[in-house]
Amino acid sequence: MTDLNHVVLIGRLTKDLGTDERSFGYVANGQARANVSIAVNRSKKTGDQWTDEVNYFDITIWGKTAENLKPYLTKGKMIAVDGYLKQDRWEKDGQKMSKVSVVANNVQLLGGKGDAAPGQAVPGAPKFQPNNAPAGGGYSSESYGDTGSDFPEDIPF
Repeated sequence: MTDLNHVVLIGRLTKDLGTDERSFGYVANGQARANVSIAVNRSKKTGDQWTDEVNYFDITIWGKTAENLKPYLTKGKMIAVDGYLKQDRWEKDGQKMSKVSVVANNVQLLGGKGDAAPGQAVPGAPKFQPNNAPAGGGYSSESYGDTGSDFPEDIPF
């Protein structure tokens, strides 16, 4: 039987990426590595009152993902992380130490502090254009009859 080690977190970055040497760099083989920390809020009910509980998680992002996200990973930015837990163990002054962190397989930028209003582009963010988009950059939908809508009246299933 195979064990399962999978984690999905949504939280806000606690500081800008690249503020110190340990947060972004390249390892000996030339691969990029980004170390970030996110704060994940959780509400829990204690008696009749709701209280907020904050947990902090260290995230490691590797390769092209780390390089591509570097300009966008700023303090307060909300991100979704899909990855796995990794435990590092070492000994310091005869004392055994360990730390659990998250290694990201996938990182998605979500809304957050400093973002543009809904429907507006974030300055400097890459623009998505579908492969089948017309040369003019607009998006055209295929018509399904004279309903005046992009959706057919009768769905054939």
